Amino acid sequence: MEHRGYANTQALFERAQSVVPAGIYGHQNPAGLVPGEYPYFFERGYGARVWDVDGNEYLDYMCSYGPIVLGHNHPAVEEAATAQRRKGNCFNGPTPLWVELAEHLVGITPFADWAAFAKNGSDVCTWAVEIARHATGRKKVLKARGAYHGTHAWCTPLAAGTTPEDLSNVANFRYNDLEDVGRVAAAHDDQVAAIILTPFKHETFRPQEMPAEGFLSGVRRLCDEKGIVLIVDDVRAGFRLHLGGSLELFGVQPDLACYCKAIANGYALSACLGRDSLRQVAAEVFFTGSYFTSGVPMAAALACLREIAASGAIAHMEAMGDLLRRGLEDQGRAHGHPVSVTGPSAIPFLTFADDPKFALARRFAAACCRRGVYLHPTHNWFLSAAHTEADIRETLDVTDAAFRDL
Repeated sequence: MEHRGYANTQALFERAQSVVPAGIYGHQNPAGLVPGEYPYFFERGYGARVWDVDGNEYLDYMCSYGPIVLGHNHPAVEEAATAQRRKGNCFNGPTPLWVELAEHLVGITPFADWAAFAKNGSDVCTWAVEIARHATGRKKVLKARGAYHGTHAWCTPLAAGTTPEDLSNVANFRYNDLEDVGRVAAAHDDQVAAIILTPFKHETFRPQEMPAEGFLSGVRRLCDEKGIVLIVDDVRAGFRLHLGGSLELFGVQPDLACYCKAIANGYALSACLGRDSLRQVAAEVFFTGSYFTSGVPMAAALACLREIAASGAIAHMEAMGDLLRRGLEDQGRAHGHPVSVTGPSAIPFLTFADDPKFALARRFAAACCRRGVYLHPTHNWFLSAAHTEADIRETLDVTDAAFRDL
C-alpha cells in the first residue's frame, strides 16, 4: 500500500501544541522517534496491526509500549469489557471482579498470598517501596543505576520539578554486579528497606541486559540475610515471559511484585502482589484512588490472563521473537551492518554496532515505518500473541529493504 504521508497527524499535533504541554508528553513525545517520519496519532487497531489518522497501516512492534499482549481489539477481552461496561464501571466500591481477579492472580503466582490494584506502574512501584519501609522501619531503597521504575520523584529519570531530598534515601548499584550490590548495601547497613529490580535491564538508549547466572539468586540471599524486602518491578515484562511472574524463569521469588502493561490488554490497571508476611503492613500503608476499583479493566484483565494461559501465548511470542531475531541478525551481517538483538525474544531490541548516538537506528526505523512496520529506534520493542509467521516474514521483507537503504 502506498504511504499517504502524515498531513493529518501533523495538523493534530499543531493543534495539540497550542493546548497541551509539548503537544504529546512523556514517552510518546515525537522527539523520541524520528520527527516527521512517524505518525503521532492513531485511528484504530486490530490484531498485530494499527492504522494512523492518515490511513497508513503498520505491523505494530510496540504494542502501545507493552499493554497489548494478545493483539489490538482481542475479541475475548473486548467481549468481557463490554459486558461489564453495560453494568457499569465506577461505583462507590468494587465490583465482585475485585475479589475474583485477586483470587486469580494469587492462584497463578507461586509466591503470592494477596493482591492490590491501581492504575499504572508508577503507583504500585512506589507503594511497594512504602510497604517495605513500613515493614522494616528503614529508609533506604537500592536500585540498579539507570533502571526505570516510574515517574514519581524518588525514581524519575528526569529531575525537573524534584528536589535533592527526593533522592536522599535512594542508592544505586551496578546491575549484574553482585559484589557491588553487597558493597552498597553494606554502606547503608541496617538502613536498607528494599532492593527493587526489573527481571532484566531494559532502559532506553542501550542494549538490553539479561541477568547473569547467580545474580538474582544472590540478591535474594542478601535480602534474606539482611531482612531486606525484595521487590520485582515486572511492569514491562509481566505476562510475556512467565504467567507466574518473570522471576520464575530464573528460579527466584520476590517478596512483592508490581505489574501493569500487559495485565489487561490495553485497559488501565496495575497490581501489586505480596507475601502473607507483608499483608498487614500493606493494609496500614494508605493507598487509594477513585478509579482503582473500576470494573471494566478488571473484566478485561481476567479475560486477558485466561486467554494467555489457554492459547499458549507466551510460547508463541517467544517463537515469533526468535524468528524475528534470527532474521534481523542475518540481514545485518549480509548488508554489512552488524546488529545485536538483545533481551527476551518477546521483548527484543535492535542496536547497531558503532552507533553511539543511534543515528543508524533512527534511519533504519524511519525506513521501516515508511514501509509499514512500526519499530522504535531507542526503546525496546514488544511482540504480541497476534503476530504470525506471515507477519514476521512480511516484517523481514521490510527490514531487508531498510538495511539496503542504509
